[in-house]
Parts: sequence; structure tokens; C-alpha cells
Amino acid sequence: MSREFTYTITDPVGIHARPAGKLVKIAQQFESDITLDHSGSTADAKHILGVMSLGIGKGDLLKVSIAGADEDKAAEELEAFFKNDL
Repeated sequence: MSREFTYTITDPVGIHARPAGKLVKIAQQFESDITLDHSGSTADAKHILGVMSLGIGKGDLLKVSIAGADEDKAAEELEAFFKNDL
């Protein structure tokens, strides 16, 4: 089974280097596979170059998919990160 959620980015400059680094750092704490989907392009949330290559800006819709042994905890922490930081 897997978990997923969508989030509309509210940060005025989108996912730039600092929040991308923070996102990757959170994702790397989990065993689960974490994938970001933006307008049909996907990236592994554990690799900063992939996250940055999505070019996510303010108002963009991002789908986060999480699959693995600790997916519930990962989803909880990532959702909190998006709500508080992006």
C-alpha cells in the first residue's frame, strides 16, 4: 500500500535551494520511496538535483507519493513540512 497527498505551493519563490535541501533531508530519514510529481515530471525526493529540476513555483500543484515500511510516519512529517514551510 502507499500514501499520497497533493499540496499547492504557497511560498512566494516556490521550492528554491533552501527548502529543497530541507525537503531532501527529511525524505532521507525514511526507508520508504518518496516521489514528487509536478506537471507530469517526477523526481525522487531524496535527491536535491531531481527536486530542483522540477522547477516548482508558487501556486504549482505537487503530488507526493510515499511507499514503504514507514510511509505513514513519512507522510505525516512531509505534510507538516509543506504546510509550515512551503
